[in-house]
Amino acid sequence: MNDGQTKKKVLIVEDDEENQKFLQYFLRKYFRVEMCDSAEGCYQLLDKEIADLILMDISIKGSKNGLELTKELKNSISYSKIPIVCYTAHAYNDDRNNALEAGCDMFISKPTDYYVLLNTLQKLLYK
Repeated sequence: MNDGQTKKKVLIVEDDEENQKFLQYFLRKYFRVEMCDSAEGCYQLLDKEIADLILMDISIKGSKNGLELTKELKNSISYSKIPIVCYTAHAYNDDRNNALEAGCDMFISKPTDYYVLLNTLQKLLYK
């Protein structure tokens, strides 16, 4: 699983630069990691290569938030099968319900233990 060809690809849609750096540093040991901060960036990366999983923040840059982007992706023939994990500081029950209604497969609020995050991603990718 350490070879770049056999690692699963995780696309992280996150607007906070510190979170981007940490997630990339932490997750690249286990996955091929792509990073963007907006819906436009997400589509550009997905058009190049489909991700195996998307880690989606609710607050992202651009004209759409992460929930709007999730709804679009889940309603798209090309992208609907990609598991999406909502990973956000929006931690209220309504935020969780809204994320699941938008089509997220899982919801994790920040901050969280990063091994919980890793285990969640691995569970979805290798089920």
